[in-house]
Amino acid sequence: MAQRTTISVIKADIGSLAGHHTIHPDCMAAASRILAEGKRNGVISDFYVTHVGDDLVLIMTHTKGVDNPEVHGLAWEAFKKAAEIAKELGLYAAGQDLLSDAFSGNVRGLGPAAAEMEIEERPSEPIVIFAADKTEPGAYNLPLYKIFADPFNTAGLVIDPRLHDGFIFEVVDVFEDKGVHLKTPEELYDLLALIGTPSRYVIRRVFRKDGRIGAVVSVERLNLIAGKYVGKDDPVMIVRAQSGFPAVGEVLEPFTFPHLVAGWMRGSHNGPLMPVPVRDARPTRFDGPPRVIALGFQVKNAKLVGPSDLFDDPAFDKAREVANEVADYMRRHGPFMPHRLDPSEMEYTTLPQVLEKLKDRFKPVKELPEPEERPAGASEEEAHD
Repeated sequence: MAQRTTISVIKADIGSLAGHHTIHPDCMAAASRILAEGKRNGVISDFYVTHVGDDLVLIMTHTKGVDNPEVHGLAWEAFKKAAEIAKELGLYAAGQDLLSDAFSGNVRGLGPAAAEMEIEERPSEPIVIFAADKTEPGAYNLPLYKIFADPFNTAGLVIDPRLHDGFIFEVVDVFEDKGVHLKTPEELYDLLALIGTPSRYVIRRVFRKDGRIGAVVSVERLNLIAGKYVGKDDPVMIVRAQSGFPAVGEVLEPFTFPHLVAGWMRGSHNGPLMPVPVRDARPTRFDGPPRVIALGFQVKNAKLVGPSDLFDDPAFDKAREVANEVADYMRRHGPFMPHRLDPSEMEYTTLPQVLEKLKDRFKPVKELPEPEERPAGASEEEAHD
């Protein structure tokens, strides 16, 4: 029987050096030591620690299935230790995503975001791990649609018999905590009707028609958990590639278009999603623009081979150039939409406080008084003398 392996990617913002743009090496080292101990003790089979912006990303393999308390407990311990180091160093927003001290067997609902899949290993099992900073889970909606449903992106949908039947998309309503399975190409337009609203309808998983999982996204919304703005959700994603799934090149191709996503400064602005190598995953301009990294691994007997930094390729230079041009254009809007998010996305910012302060000053339009006219050059006090 083929090896059944679980891939767990769990991330959290545990504090950043100088604002919100990068993880301190000491924090990454602390998390690595915790995971190394877990590997020695048999909790996990292998691991890799990285970051995107100010998010610490833990990539783990094991044979314990999804939502395993031991594995989640190990990740929680790693985040807590890294946050302790962040506090000792006086880093900014230390422990930001750790919303509770009471671990109850699962990190979900406590702040960290998790994407996990249990698979039956193929003889060769290539996967791509994506991690994004300064954006929300719906940022992957457009790329996932193109990877698994757009024949102009994924040639295999047309010419590979194993992909030709299409895929099943699991879409969740993150406000109602409900979901639906939609088949492509049969229900393609229904799918697009939902996922075109990425702030609410998020692709969580993608399956082949035979039930084999192809992709999974972390869909936790921090503001819905905490009841206030505590940072954007900065989602992670796992995608299987090749041999019955889209090729690695087809998985990466959507990111040549730096599409607009919600997040950026204070989680309140739209901006281009810029594909970058890990060394450039340090969003500093207006705390952005939003970044995404892609690491390619082979999984063999629950061990990780790699990674390859897949966006460390001049073929993505044009995407980065376009992203910078779009960033210039969007920034020139200042506090105006469409750069600033719409009101429904601003409810966890200061906007409700402003509206509360002004609510008694709002009058029916017909009742609004005309401003009192005063002589040119006169001060307000002089006008009343």
